[in-house]
Amino acid sequence: MRCSRLLTRTLLALALLMPLASQATEVLARADSRMPSAHPVPESASEITRVLVKKSERRLYLMSGEQVIRSFRISLGDSPKGHKLYEGDERTPEGNYTLDWRNAESDFYKSIHISYPSARDLELASAWGLDPGGSIMIHGLPNEAGDMAFAYAGLDWTDGCIAVSNEAMDEIWQQVANGTPISIRP
Repeated sequence: MRCSRLLTRTLLALALLMPLASQATEVLARADSRMPSAHPVPESASEITRVLVKKSERRLYLMSGEQVIRSFRISLGDSPKGHKLYEGDERTPEGNYTLDWRNAESDFYKSIHISYPSARDLELASAWGLDPGGSIMIHGLPNEAGDMAFAYAGLDWTDGCIAVSNEAMDEIWQQVANGTPISIRP
């Protein structure tokens, strides 16, 4: 008896709320149709003026001026906090660099090189007697990931690179030209 009374009350509440939900959906749809798209697809790579990475958000943003054109989920090194100090620390660098060349035959689907280490990075590592490392890239998943590609989502697994899904890498590859500045923030 108690279950049927609870079920009756639940169904009655749903019946009363359905018209309100329908009206709210219509209002939101009308408002959304009047707003400009937050992520228009640029016609060419020349529209992307810089790449912004926010490590704490695990996001990579393709920017045109101050407008976000596209955003992607990223994975970082196994020790993501802080600036890369030396080869093997598994950190992703922080600072301003350039995306300077690309590799279509990468071990990680496709990759675009980040101009790390800078002169300052070399100076810091040298002062400590360390090798700053290099070969920091934006790249897709390991080529051998195959059916296990899903297992990389949401994990920090690189040696200091910035990893995205292969689909995201295809978009970045097409939209970002060599020479594009990249800012990597904590």
